[in-house]
Amino acid sequence: MNSLPLLEPATDESCCAPAGVPALGAEEAKQKALVFKALADPNRLRLLSIVKGAGAGEACVCDLTEPLDLGQPTVSHHLKILVDAGLLHREKRGTWAYYSLVPGAIEQTAGLLASL
Repeated sequence: MNSLPLLEPATDESCCAPAGVPALGAEEAKQKALVFKALADPNRLRLLSIVKGAGAGEACVCDLTEPLDLGQPTVSHHLKILVDAGLLHREKRGTWAYYSLVPGAIEQTAGLLASL
């Protein structure tokens, strides 16, 4: 059986230097990934669309279950993810929660890839 020759480590100093510090910090990458993860679900995209298109600029959770044909706990879970990602704002009024778009969230989200 033939053995492979041992290679010496490269000592050529003209090779590229390590990149150093990444341009995108760990915390910033984590926040951006949270937004992308929130947008990666079709039901959450539909929820954003419904809230954005609501006449008063907000929608009650009670009005969001029927269009998606999902149960209230599932819709609430999706809405929480959108709130945690900074896309929706939640306001509690009595027993119901109302959701509206965070001002500028859509524009910021559109610029996420451009800022990489």
